[in-house]
Amino acid sequence: MNLELVRNIGISAHIDSGKTTLTERILFYTNKIHAIHEVRGKDGVGAKMDSMELEKERGITIQSAATYTEWKNHHINIIDTPGHVDFTIEVERALRVLDGAILVLCGVAGVQSQSLTVDRQMRRYDVPRIAFVNKLDRQGANPFRVTEQLREKLKHNAAMVQIPIGSEGELAGVIDLVEMQAIYNKGENGEELEYTAIPAEYQEQAEEYREKLLDAASMFHDGLMEEMMEEAVNNETLKAAIRKATISRQLTPVFMGSAYKNFGVQAMMDGVLAFLPNPTNVVNRGLDMASGEEEEVVIPTDPNLPFIGLAFKLEEGRYGQLTYIRLYQGQLNTGDFIYNSRTNQKVKVGRIVRMHSDDKEEIDHSEAGDIVALFGIDCASGDTFTDGEVEITMTSIFVPDPVISYTITATDRSTTQNLSKALQRFGREDPTFRISSDPETGDTIIAGMGELHLDVYIERMKREYGVPVETSPPRVAYRETITRKADFDYTHKKQTGGSGQYGRIRGFVEPMEDGHYEFIDSIKGGVIPKEYIPACDKGFQSQLDKGRLIGVAVTGVRVTINDGSSHNVDSSDIAFQEAARGAWRQVYEKAGPVILEPVMRVDLEGPAEFNGNMTSTLMQRRGMIVGQTEEQGFSRIEARVPLAEMFGYSTTLRSATQGKAEFSMEFASYEKAPNNVADDLRAAYAEEQKKK
Repeated sequence: MNLELVRNIGISAHIDSGKTTLTERILFYTNKIHAIHEVRGKDGVGAKMDSMELEKERGITIQSAATYTEWKNHHINIIDTPGHVDFTIEVERALRVLDGAILVLCGVAGVQSQSLTVDRQMRRYDVPRIAFVNKLDRQGANPFRVTEQLREKLKHNAAMVQIPIGSEGELAGVIDLVEMQAIYNKGENGEELEYTAIPAEYQEQAEEYREKLLDAASMFHDGLMEEMMEEAVNNETLKAAIRKATISRQLTPVFMGSAYKNFGVQAMMDGVLAFLPNPTNVVNRGLDMASGEEEEVVIPTDPNLPFIGLAFKLEEGRYGQLTYIRLYQGQLNTGDFIYNSRTNQKVKVGRIVRMHSDDKEEIDHSEAGDIVALFGIDCASGDTFTDGEVEITMTSIFVPDPVISYTITATDRSTTQNLSKALQRFGREDPTFRISSDPETGDTIIAGMGELHLDVYIERMKREYGVPVETSPPRVAYRETITRKADFDYTHKKQTGGSGQYGRIRGFVEPMEDGHYEFIDSIKGGVIPKEYIPACDKGFQSQLDKGRLIGVAVTGVRVTINDGSSHNVDSSDIAFQEAARGAWRQVYEKAGPVILEPVMRVDLEGPAEFNGNMTSTLMQRRGMIVGQTEEQGFSRIEARVPLAEMFGYSTTLRSATQGKAEFSMEFASYEKAPNNVADDLRAAYAEEQKKK
């Protein structure tokens, strides 16, 4: 496989910007599918990449779907990701293994709330991207304004490589500012391309924007700057300059069109080949476990080196677990033995397939730079596989913490076993879907990223496993923390005949801003022997699962031990664990504990005439407005609202705006709960404890 002819790309955007529609057109123009079907189409088929029944019904993407295609002798792996923030892990793990991305923006709405989130995720994994301004056939579409928003809101060095011919209902084609030619899509589905000279009425505008493109690209390419000074710019030099700046993430080329109306998609695909990196252009890093220091090392994309691959997504299929894997180094053949770096388990590669949404094509060989799927490999999402010659683990995928939970019970006792299977499967597939058990009641608790996230899994339990479940009202993932430094001095002493237990520890606790836990050993002179220090840490950590205010997890604590004493006979691991637990009970109230509540970033969009109504729906829910803009009769509001107040909000918003406004929300931060809210929570917890 010639790696220069490979592209691994993702398509990401705010919900309803046209990602799946764009992917459908790409597959059609590259002859991967032979008919176009729309998201929520009237023919009842639905888009190829939305293969799940729930996706077709709701008209949203729930799981990222992988496919591959060929375009101008290049092999392209594509992952279509969800736009809804509840399924953000699907975007995280896709971007973790991709080399480049297409950031899709709505030509009318421009940069929206989820555009900011996916852009942040692309930055986290250093993913170069091109932008595609979609829906330019719609009323109010303005690609020039959207490009400006890319610069202002996302801080991209955005440069238009195309301008549209016509606008809104008059959209007719695009002008390529690199080749300086007009491109028209003809034929029933826009499959025929017509290249012509730029229409006279657009010549001046095209020259103006080409000049801007040259200025932006020349900053990153000395050869282009020289050619500009000599007024003899070679288009190949300009392409090379744009490619270099895009791969280094210093420039974002902006393409445009309308996927639904079949404009501009092939030209954007040419841009993918011209400007996005191939696997050898990207620096991949892993951790060398052999050194014992977990030193970061660069992994070259070389098929002749030992095999290294990352399992980034799991799906339970009819024939067992399907594991999506990105090959970073070496080769993989049917019948090979590979090793799981986490478990050290040796497994045999039975079947290798290329995925095309829910269709599979059997292959027997794959090389570095490719994305394939394996059958019958037992692993977890994020596991690294090697051929056993190297001890390398790929850097991990960022997994956000859940913010909402339900208690669930099967309505029919006979389906309990199926419920257990469903939970086990979903927990393996999705790291943001957490399952736990209430130690006192034995109830099963599921936690996730939002109401939609959990509702989709509850619906899947019913459809795929025949398990209807009853749910409790949603529970918010509150936290406890401390607000001030406090000292402890605790002695654990127990004598029961024979050897007893003895451990004394002194030190202090203090708040930590980043919300984590840290243990610091400041013992001098060996007053507590080194072998007992981990037991002290373990004792403190065991108390963090259940705070003493409302029984939720405690975060943002640093514990320092600086003194203590031990006994030659009676001291043990257990004694020092008990001493740490006692010290925690002693110091917690002194450290000013408070309750924290998850606060969500809520973005509202709707007609300006409903601006007052939208604002009041937020204020009634303890919302704080942090930003507001109005453009072309369209109002956008950004607010911070406690998650506890957001249940049932969609119904309230619909009735306040005649169903014309929409909102999205994502976790922003944990904030101290107001006193009246904290008092209610403590009273409810006390009542709950009494019943037990």
